[in-house]
Amino acid sequence: LAERGVLDLSVVDIARRADTSPGTFYHYFQDVEEAALKLAERAGDDMPAVVELIDGPWEGREGLERARAIVTRFIAHWDTHHAVLSLRNLAADRGDARFQHVRRNTLRPIVDHFTAKIRAAQTDGRVSPRVHPGVAAAGILALLERLSAHKQVLRRLEASPEDLIETCARMIHQTVTGGAVD
Repeated sequence: LAERGVLDLSVVDIARRADTSPGTFYHYFQDVEEAALKLAERAGDDMPAVVELIDGPWEGREGLERARAIVTRFIAHWDTHHAVLSLRNLAADRGDARFQHVRRNTLRPIVDHFTAKIRAAQTDGRVSPRVHPGVAAAGILALLERLSAHKQVLRRLEASPEDLIETCARMIHQTVTGGAVD
């Protein structure tokens, strides 16, 4: 998928690369899209590690370090699975219910856990009650996904990978806690 788009990839190409036969491929998958769907499901197996990071404490410098770790892990996840995740998102955005389901199942826990953190900060009076926790959590996810998937925008902004991590981490930390850390 990294070398060719899913539309240009054939079963013969995959079988040849896997040093097997097309018949063996068809034993496991109906077509290239189904194989890509399975890869997208497997890529989602990395996300519980991000959710675990969300669940820890967010106060002060420790919280900012937690936000940095989340951003770093999310970017690494995208770097590892870029072709598959790009395909998953494209297919989901085009309305393919199978890919929408995989995307939702993979990312929903992140939104849910950020929502809970933001709601708790509202209860403590640290985040404005005018902020909708679910919308804020979805915004965090959109930030992570968009910038992880399209890091080339950094070049246009004259920003380094470190700038990406630090800025995203501070935006996330401030959204979750309502405060800034210098």
